[in-house]
This record gives sequence, C-alpha cells and structure tokens, in this order.
Amino acid sequence: MEVDLNCDLGESFGRYRIGADEAMMQYITSANIACGYHAGDPLVMDRAVRLAAKHGVGIGAHPGFPDLMGFGRRAMQLSSEEIENYILYQIGALAAFARAAGVELVHVKPHGALYNMAAKDAELARAIVHGIARFSRELIAVCPAGSAMIGAAEEAGLRVAREGFADRAYSPDGTLRSRQLSGALIEDPCVAAERAIKMVRDGIVVTHSGEEIPLRVETICVHGDSPGAVQIAQAIRKELGAAGIEVVPMGSFV
Repeated sequence: MEVDLNCDLGESFGRYRIGADEAMMQYITSANIACGYHAGDPLVMDRAVRLAAKHGVGIGAHPGFPDLMGFGRRAMQLSSEEIENYILYQIGALAAFARAAGVELVHVKPHGALYNMAAKDAELARAIVHGIARFSRELIAVCPAGSAMIGAAEEAGLRVAREGFADRAYSPDGTLRSRQLSGALIEDPCVAAERAIKMVRDGIVVTHSGEEIPLRVETICVHGDSPGAVQIAQAIRKELGAAGIEVVPMGSFV
C-alpha cells in the first residue's frame, strides 16, 4: 500500500517568513510551492524549488487567487477565462524555476479558497483543469477527495491524486470545516497520524461531529503554516511506516 505525503510550502514573501520549509522536507514526498499570487515571491520560489530538488521531493505548483493580503483564503468571483489564465500564469512561473534547477513539475494543487470552491463548483473546476491542461497533460491534478475537480480532471485526460487532510477537521458533507469555526485544525500529532492511517488503510475519515464518511486518497496533506507542522509530519511519516504503508512521491504511482 502506497501514499504520498505533501505539504504547502514556499509561502513566505518579502520580509514575512511563514512555515518551516527546510525542516518539512525531511518528512514529505511532494511539495506544493506557492506561485506568487497568494504567497511566495521569486526569491522564495527559487529557494523552495532548489530545496525540494535537493531532497528528492516531487515539485508541484500551488496556484491561488490573486490575494496576497488575504493569503488566498478569501472567496473571489472571477470569470472562467480569468481563472484559467491565472492558473496557467502561475504554473508557468514556477516551471521556470524548476527548469532552471534541472527538475520537472509533477503536479498542480490549487490553494485555499480557490481549491475549496472548486470542490463544489463544476464550472470553476473545469476552468482550473483547463489551465493545467493547457500547460501539460502530463501533470497530476491534486483534487479534494469526492470533489467536482476529479471528474473535470479525468475528462481532460489528466491523472488525479485524491487528497485528504490529516491536520484539518471534516464536515459530514466531506468538505473541510471552516477555519472560522472551533476545532477546524488538528494540532495533536498522534491524532493526525491516526487519521492519516485511517484514510489510507480504511478509506474513511471521522468528521468533526464523530461520523465516519468514505474518503479515498492517494496523497495526504500537512499544511506548512499549521501549528506544530513539523511534529505532525514527523508523526504521520513514522506511523504510516509502522502500519506498513509506504510513503512515496505521487508521481511514482498515480
């Protein structure tokens, strides 16, 4: 049994430092690197790509809404044409740094509000997928498990990695519990590791209200800006191995 462990990284910008990119690289197998719209800047992107390449971590673009002040977590109403081209633009920016480092992009995972909205909005999902496909149909589309993005990506001929979140609480409908509500974050490394194993081995997740719902995943996410992210990633990696689950880059099996 195999699974990928990914993290949203490269989210510092200017004088602001967010996350522990170097420490996280020891435990993850894929990095979703911000592309300058919700976070990141050219210097940060370059460092993150080179760091991932050094550790043999798969590199993916992490495009978001053009919302640096809101960290890409505020909903924006944009046309399909705008979304498609914003996605293409951001992938292209990160691909330039990957090429300069002698590595290739493996996947694309939208960020924040864009990602959550596309889970239910089929038109938005198609716009994102079209932007990815225009760059390359060899890229893997990382999609929320059970979301509208999966069908859109498959229709476009893209490979799909269904994603589960070990450090976020789920609602009964399979969406992530809003960060505005209590209990949205899972901060206990042991609890996060247990949730990751349950997702991979059993295909289920326990919601915030205690229900078990189906959740098929190929990749597990730990947010780089979450409290105790390094300890959470370390615990997940250790316990997955102890459970006989091999942690490998998504590009090797998706």
